[in-house]
Amino acid sequence: MTHVTIVASPASPQAKPPVAVGDFIWTDEAACAAMAADLAHALKPSLLAGDSAYIELHGTLGAGKTTFTRHLLRALGVQGRIKSPSYAVVEPHDVPGMAIHHFDFYRFNDPQEWEDAGFRDLFAAPGLKLAEWPEKAAGLLPRADLQIHIQPQPQTDQGEQRTVRIEAFSPAGQQALMALQVSEALNAKPAVEPAGVQAHG
Repeated sequence: MTHVTIVASPASPQAKPPVAVGDFIWTDEAACAAMAADLAHALKPSLLAGDSAYIELHGTLGAGKTTFTRHLLRALGVQGRIKSPSYAVVEPHDVPGMAIHHFDFYRFNDPQEWEDAGFRDLFAAPGLKLAEWPEKAAGLLPRADLQIHIQPQPQTDQGEQRTVRIEAFSPAGQQALMALQVSEALNAKPAVEPAGVQAHG
């Protein structure tokens, strides 16, 4: 008896290696908010020009994905209450000149819902798309411009820090990542004072 060979599914577009990677540390929520503001500043001109951007947020429960998203939406000009889309899967936000859709696929388990809810059309339209738990919709989502991986660190006297790895998968994502790296370099404080400089006071 001849068995039909099972053909493997084509590799996910997410399997493509990133074109750039950056590592960051959030020492507290203020650092998270500062990065969100920098990212909003980097994305806003192209979004207002009618371009699209898709950002995935990866991390365990409580890692800070929703917190970062809220800071990013505020920095982009979203007013009023920002609800988590945990149950609705998607929450739309309107800012003058741009459309924003915040997805949370944690409870997503029916691929048919992708078509029925019109998610394909949302991702094809201009604007910003943010997705938490994108792995729950693997195979349906387009390749991200940016993936943000948030990892909580053990509690210390300085609080609970996060290490953040950002991977860029497109020229637009790489440009945004470079803007974040430049901002971090400009805001970095030297660990020690230069030799020969004495503090006065």
